[in-house]
Parts: sequence; C-alpha cells; structure tokens
Amino acid sequence: MTGYGQFCAIARAHEVLGGRWTLLIVRELLMGSRRFNDIRRGIPRISRTVLSERLQELVHVGAVLRREGAHGPEYDLTASGRELFEIVAAFGKWGQRWLPRKNAAADVDLDALLHDMARRVHPEKLPKNPTVLRVALERQPVRFLLLKQGEVAPCLENPGFPESLVIGGKLDALIGWWRGDMDIKAARRSGLRLEGSAAAIRAFPGWFQLYLLAAIKPAA
Repeated sequence: MTGYGQFCAIARAHEVLGGRWTLLIVRELLMGSRRFNDIRRGIPRISRTVLSERLQELVHVGAVLRREGAHGPEYDLTASGRELFEIVAAFGKWGQRWLPRKNAAADVDLDALLHDMARRVHPEKLPKNPTVLRVALERQPVRFLLLKQGEVAPCLENPGFPESLVIGGKLDALIGWWRGDMDIKAARRSGLRLEGSAAAIRAFPGWFQLYLLAAIKPAA
C-alpha cells in the first residue's frame, strides 16, 4: 500500500490506525477482549480475514502482542497499544457529543449491542438465581441474554434457565436508553416493551451500567 510520503507524525500514525476497523479492534482490546472470536463478537460485520490482517498490522507496529494461550492465540495491548486509549476515548467523546443520535434500526447490529450490554452489568445487582432475558425486538432476530453470577453472555438460544423478562418493541428505543439519550420511562414511551413480573421490570435498568459514554450529552 502506498503511504502518504510525509514525515509528519500525524500522517505516519494515520497510515497505521486510519484503516477501516482498526480503532474498533483497539476498542475491543481496551475493553478486555483477548481472543480472536471475542474481538469479533464486538465487531460482527468484520470478516475473519480482515480482522486477522488488522491484528497482524497492530502486532507489526508493536501496539499488540500475540501469544499462545491455553486455548489458542491471545492478543494483549503493549504499552504502545494502551496509550491508544486516549485516541479511542477522544473519538468516542466527539462522536457522542457531536454526531446525530438518530439511528436507522436496520443499520445497527443487535448482537454488538447485546455484547456491550453483557460487559456492562452490575454483578452485585443481578438476580441471585440465573435468569435469561429474551430479546424479541421488531424486525430483529430473537436473541437471549444470560444473567448469571460469574457469567453474563448473549446467546442464540435459551441456555436452559427461566426467562424473567422479554424485551420487545423498537430497537431504536433500546439503543436510545442504552446510549443515554433517554431514561427507561422515555424509552418505553418511545416503543420499548418490557414484559415480565413487576419486580423484574423495575429491577431491569439497575442491572446495567449503561454505555460507557452515556453520561456525555449532545452539544447544544
């Protein structure tokens, strides 16, 4: 690939980090993903080939260390890679503050949203007994979210526990609540449906910490 041909550190860094998906891979590593498939769960639309290529590029420039783990290759950020936190955080804050909050629901991956929800729980607030949330939103595939002490994970089918809550209605409303655009009451007025016991419906918002940048409000 032809480079920019510039001495400037901005241009040189952009040659490494400016490709599509690269900073999202760094985001997943910063959030704690270490194995190939774990990284891909947070970026469902990336192909295995492209993910492999981008990881190799990050290893080549010294931002990521590849090592053999007990169950296959694992990836860790080096000191160089960890310093990218500031860049990723700045991107996120800018996008959360300045980009429009409206989404076309058809262009949002439900699996990526559930993956983020699964890693943003309050473990101490989860039900004592394992439970499952059925996610049955309009025009979306049915998914399940396992809530269990020591294990929280999105699933393609019920892993065998009682379903305490069904999340239905509009994906946009779920995104709006998760991203901090509205509280749970406003999300329900906007088309989010919660079906289950009154206790489970009341407890549901407290099980989660919301999106990492939810506290950043749109620019006036």
